[in-house]
Amino acid sequence: MSKISPCLWFDGQAEEAARFYVSVFGGSVDGVSTYPPGTSSPSPFKEGDVLVAEFTLFGQSYQALNGGPHFAFNEAVSLSVSCKDQAEVDRWHDALTADGGEPGPCGWLKDKYGLSWQIVPEEILALQKSGDAQAVGRMMSALMTMGKLDIAALKAAFEGEPV
Repeated sequence: MSKISPCLWFDGQAEEAARFYVSVFGGSVDGVSTYPPGTSSPSPFKEGDVLVAEFTLFGQSYQALNGGPHFAFNEAVSLSVSCKDQAEVDRWHDALTADGGEPGPCGWLKDKYGLSWQIVPEEILALQKSGDAQAVGRMMSALMTMGKLDIAALKAAFEGEPV
């Protein structure tokens, strides 16, 4: 387990979500613990239900906690995924929005559990650091009109070509 591991709150889908994220990105489900004997109200869970599923993605450990309906994800926290090319952008965006996920603006999306993600091409991050404020401004203006990011269109905007 990492020294710091994000703990993601679910309402009964912790193990399912952990297995889904591992199926999308690779990695491992490292352990599943259950609610102990004597678990009762006000918990919506009972003895033997999954309490925590621990999983690892790209060397980072996570915890998926079945805590109940009290809290829901929102855009204040998102997981940002660095993509090497358009194929990765497309694959991960499409996988995370499948089966009830929702595409959002500027490369953001929500998966079927409501967790927010940013699907970000490495090349665009590098261009943002170029020091060319006008080129970055053009690229960012184009980015603001997109859902899933289009690397070729963003590079064209950066270079001042029509998008």
